[in-house]
Amino acid sequence: MSHLNFKKWNTILAWCVFAIALTVYGLTIEPTVSFWDAGEYILTSSKLQVGHPPGAPLFQMMGAFFSIFALEPSQIGMIMNLMSAVSSAFTILFMFWTISMLLVKLVDYSASSSSQKGYAILGSAVVGSLAFTFTDSFWFNAVETEVYAMATLIMAVLFYLGLRWERDMHKPRGNRWLVLMA
Repeated sequence: MSHLNFKKWNTILAWCVFAIALTVYGLTIEPTVSFWDAGEYILTSSKLQVGHPPGAPLFQMMGAFFSIFALEPSQIGMIMNLMSAVSSAFTILFMFWTISMLLVKLVDYSASSSSQKGYAILGSAVVGSLAFTFTDSFWFNAVETEVYAMATLIMAVLFYLGLRWERDMHKPRGNRWLVLMA
């Protein structure tokens, strides 16, 4: 498995894992409002109102954007729940890339390494990200309108960007990842 093939399969498998997570979460979203704070978040996001402190302004703005796609008011809850499903699926995508990046560094994988190492890295990333996809707490938050799905996405993206920065920090323009994180 050459370096180019590893990169290609790393991308393909990451998007496959994303598709699996999005499909599962999309098929199991709450059809309306769940019991917790979800009703408040749905209402305040769709109308861009003030929610309870400390608030979640990015979440509320994204919720207002997603609620535009509801064909009728009764669908706003489902659409907002779908926003959490999309956020969670993207979390799984970045988790896959994070796992593969950490394992490449851990096993010292390079273009000249054996293809077995590449298969092991990609297989481990698939298993690790799908295992997290189906954990009870993460799945529960992925199918209802709560801030946890988007917060996990933001943390996953920041961790991934931090690893990219660590990998490229001594290259020209390597600090661009640090600037993006900021």
